[in-house]
Amino acid sequence: MARKNMPKLIKIKSELKKLANPKQAKILMQFFKIGKGEYGEGDIFLGIKVPVQRQVVKKYQDLPLKDVQQLLNSKIHEHRLVGVLILVRQFMKGDEKQRGVIYKIYLKNTRRINNWDLVDLSAPNIVGTYLLDKPRKILYQLAKSKNLWERRIGIMATFIFIRNNDFKDTLAISKILLNDPHDLIHKAVGWMLRELGKRDQVIEEKFLKEHFQKMPRTMLRYAIEKFPEKKRQGYLRK
Repeated sequence: MARKNMPKLIKIKSELKKLANPKQAKILMQFFKIGKGEYGEGDIFLGIKVPVQRQVVKKYQDLPLKDVQQLLNSKIHEHRLVGVLILVRQFMKGDEKQRGVIYKIYLKNTRRINNWDLVDLSAPNIVGTYLLDKPRKILYQLAKSKNLWERRIGIMATFIFIRNNDFKDTLAISKILLNDPHDLIHKAVGWMLRELGKRDQVIEEKFLKEHFQKMPRTMLRYAIEKFPEKKRQGYLRK
């Protein structure tokens, strides 16, 4: 089949295969914890850096949603990331109806959006943006999920609310996740509290003073990272 007549899905997979870098793949496999029992167990990497993948996304941003679904179904990490980033581009360009369709597709695929980069590059832009003017009950359901990635989506989606000076859900979901067992949730919650504090440190500190003694150490460190050193050490010592 002549390349120009090849289906877009085949073209995109072919391009990604050509861009593969085995040396980089080995580095990514260690970085994203793919070993047995680790959070990325079984994930397969081609070894393509995100900026390069974004160029592919730009080229195929109008990929039909049925083909995007095939990328999300793939065991290859870069296929899923490109799929997610295409969803983000289509969502940002779409009207309200199209955004609703993509939002629903996203929520149906939360178990395939299964590493922290996939979540962090998409949850605020799709889930958070869609819910800006809508009820947010789904975020609390996600935050209470047994699935690690759904919990991370729940807190990371609130990033867009923070950017709009709306802190209520970030604080409420952070409270739900205070006792979460996973380090990736500790980091995400601490990160969102830190971002909140950049806009209103008084509100962040009110939350911290109530909860910091029972927060996981990593969560606290992330939350107070931008504090003056004396104040930061004060929280850590206590």
